[in-house]
Amino acid sequence: MLDREVIKEFLEEEFSECDMEIPEDISMGVLVEIFCKYVEDDYYEWIKDNFKSFFDGLHWDWIRDRIEHYAES
Repeated sequence: MLDREVIKEFLEEEFSECDMEIPEDISMGVLVEIFCKYVEDDYYEWIKDNFKSFFDGLHWDWIRDRIEHYAES
């Protein structure tokens, strides 16, 4: 779940940098919530796709290599 306050700050910054204005009939709170739901839906699908590719065929030696690789970072 995304931090709504962080997303609000992000959107405010992006709108400011792009010189965009939110229409008067759309509140920042509603915009933040809808944007978060949009991103979370996409994020969930992305996680499912990555799960499938990461565990495809259950190549445990490859997974061990990934564990070592990220442990070194």
